[in-house]
Amino acid sequence: MRKRIREGGPPVLVLILSLFLWEGAVRIFSVPAWLLPAPSAILREGIFGWREYAGHLAATARLSFFGYLIGCLTGAGTAAALHLVPLLRKSLYPFLIISQNIPLIVLAPLLVIWFGFGVLPKIIVITLVCFFPVAVSTLDGFRQTSPELMHYMEMAGASKGQIFRKLECPHALPFLFSGLKISASYSVMGAVVSEWLGAKEGLGVYMTLAQSAFRTDRVFLSIFLVVFLSLVYFGLIGWLEKKTVKWKPEEREKERR
Repeated sequence: MRKRIREGGPPVLVLILSLFLWEGAVRIFSVPAWLLPAPSAILREGIFGWREYAGHLAATARLSFFGYLIGCLTGAGTAAALHLVPLLRKSLYPFLIISQNIPLIVLAPLLVIWFGFGVLPKIIVITLVCFFPVAVSTLDGFRQTSPELMHYMEMAGASKGQIFRKLECPHALPFLFSGLKISASYSVMGAVVSEWLGAKEGLGVYMTLAQSAFRTDRVFLSIFLVVFLSLVYFGLIGWLEKKTVKWKPEEREKERR
């Protein structure tokens, strides 16, 4: 508990100080609410305006979760296929890198033209956002497997399938979770971007309506909700990593300190 307070204390203090400075600056300089609302106004809207955004928050959470799940499964499966088939990796890996240079804001309207305004183009957008970090991180994890251990298993007569299941997959798990953490943040962002293209509910819709009505407090509230949802996903993945990956000696050494 003391270690957690020591590590989490400074960021919390900085956040609290920033909010106090923000509140004081708005009050001292009499900044109009439509230009820059005070944190207290945003908090008040978050408490009393729950019914206005609860459905939008739930819609974005559902959309980002399913897109995140599909993107991560696709990324991990692609990484395994590229690792097990060297020819496939040499042929497709450059295109995997090139695909990330295509601006999402340009690709998203094309998906709407091809697949309509339903859920499918939104899921595809989130999947594309989450796919790349997981695929690249997991593939790097496979590549960095200890050559000494691999040589030992080959000398012991292990097959390629056994080496992959018992050595390479466990070694790649920390790298996989690194990609999952990055994609956890990207998934909510991808969901909001997809909702801007045409949706009936979601934080992207809530943000657009608030912006049109000059309700800047609601715009900031939607931003904070996006950050909160991303942190929830990130925290869940971090918790799952601690429960799953228990053989990293450097982490155990840090905990002892």
